[in-house]
Amino acid sequence: MDIENSKYGALAEENFRKGYNCSQAVFLAFRDLYGMDERAAARLSSSFGGGMGRLREVCGAVSGMFMAAGLLYGYDTPGAQQEKAEHYQRVQELAKAYEEENGSIVCRELLGLTEKRQEPTPEKRTEGYYKKRPCPKLVRMAAAIMEQYIAEHPLTL
Repeated sequence: MDIENSKYGALAEENFRKGYNCSQAVFLAFRDLYGMDERAAARLSSSFGGGMGRLREVCGAVSGMFMAAGLLYGYDTPGAQQEKAEHYQRVQELAKAYEEENGSIVCRELLGLTEKRQEPTPEKRTEGYYKKRPCPKLVRMAAAIMEQYIAEHPLTL
């Protein structure tokens, strides 16, 4: 996978560097494909940054990728067993691709943290923050994985 030349990867990293959280950064990168306005997309994905509100659980970049997959490929009919199974398989495939590249899909593990939860107040985005955090690379990676998936599985929206 070529994350350096990924259009959506670059958008995701740019979004993150603007100040969006990791989930928002990835989810917003694909906005041109699902047509949601920026404010709604940012608000919808805002709870998943920092591994879900800084709980350090599933990486926000992964959550943003899954949200994009849901809008682009998901199902919307109650009881749609086949569609549900196909979508869960898709989510697991995306998670596996991310985990193979990064060793985990869990925020605290990706950041090398031992605490399960942290204070709700996020750190200020300074040059030091960007030097010690892998997050810009991780959002780029998640978006590149989603972009590759889309290339291999054309949309039928």
